[in-house]
Amino acid sequence: MSNNPRQPASGLGRRRFLQTTSAATAAIAAPAIISPRALASSGEINILMWADYLPDDFRESFTEKTGITINFSGIGSNDELINRVRAARGRGFDIVTPTMSTALRWKELELLQPIDLGRIPTANVNPNMIEQGNTLWNLDGSGSHWVPHIWGTEGVAWRTDLWRPEGEFPSYGDIWQEENAGKTMGRAVSMMLGAGLYLERIGELEPGSMWQAYTDQDFMRETWNRVTEWCVGRKHVVKIIWNDADTQRNGLMNEGVVVAQTWDGPPLALKTAGEPVMYRAPIEGAMAWVDGLSIPTGAENIDEIYAFIEHCYEAEPAGRAIVTHGYNSPVLGAERYAGDAYAQNFADAYPGDALANLNPWPANEPWYSDVQAEYVNRFLAA
Repeated sequence: MSNNPRQPASGLGRRRFLQTTSAATAAIAAPAIISPRALASSGEINILMWADYLPDDFRESFTEKTGITINFSGIGSNDELINRVRAARGRGFDIVTPTMSTALRWKELELLQPIDLGRIPTANVNPNMIEQGNTLWNLDGSGSHWVPHIWGTEGVAWRTDLWRPEGEFPSYGDIWQEENAGKTMGRAVSMMLGAGLYLERIGELEPGSMWQAYTDQDFMRETWNRVTEWCVGRKHVVKIIWNDADTQRNGLMNEGVVVAQTWDGPPLALKTAGEPVMYRAPIEGAMAWVDGLSIPTGAENIDEIYAFIEHCYEAEPAGRAIVTHGYNSPVLGAERYAGDAYAQNFADAYPGDALANLNPWPANEPWYSDVQAEYVNRFLAA
């Protein structure tokens, strides 16, 4: 990571996060390269993936095309994913879905194998996201261990019939305001990061402190001590601590939450369904992430794995899945199949210069995750 605290450790800066090239865009129609053995398969594939990433329509179209049955297990966090793969010593699953920023944690575990990019239509995908697999995810010098699957952001969602931000953009600070006591929601770890970004904006932390904390443990402890003290003093305001998509949806629709820090997918799926819910990048900048596809060391159904990845990289099934899960696809042209509602949701979520103000989630060393957990646990126990 650069010593510049505003430069994300992942190396994928704001301007490059969504950047594509005309040559890559022209490659959308690249021919299928699914193995004939996979197409003739009556086999199966075991997938450990974020709980809302595989809509029924996507699974059914894949099985209809290939004859391969998907055995799906859902997860709600990177910690859960890592713990399950580590407990199984890399066996039992063919595809797992780590977030791009967790590369250094997976490198330490040695539980993933390199991906044969010659078996994947990588020209169909945002080239800068593919590049991260070739650099950040070249875990042992043998090549990429990760390819992009779905990207999204974490920002602020609200009930349009019960609350509205003061201006065009909400703020991470809205989650912590006394006037919203008992009616807010967030995930502990990122809600605390959001609080730190808010404190930077109002001058209680130096600008760039939350990102500089990724580079230096002493500075990280100094910064997170201040953030944790601030959050503990306002914990009574927060009604729900979520850890998965279902809890986010339920909180907004059934538990009295009026404003929340959430992923983009759950509230935008509710918005598409006609519910009075809005999601928007906050004034401090939405936190951007990319979840990928990786192959554990003990994976057994190799042809089926590459057939699945290719299906993920076809514009039509990728775009149709967006309609259900509400996130975004790195597949070039997928938005053409996502419909008008997706286009409107994207415009509503990222008005003005919101895309230029994205905060790609930095890659973090294992020490950072361990220390961060100390502060999160202190907040949760308060």
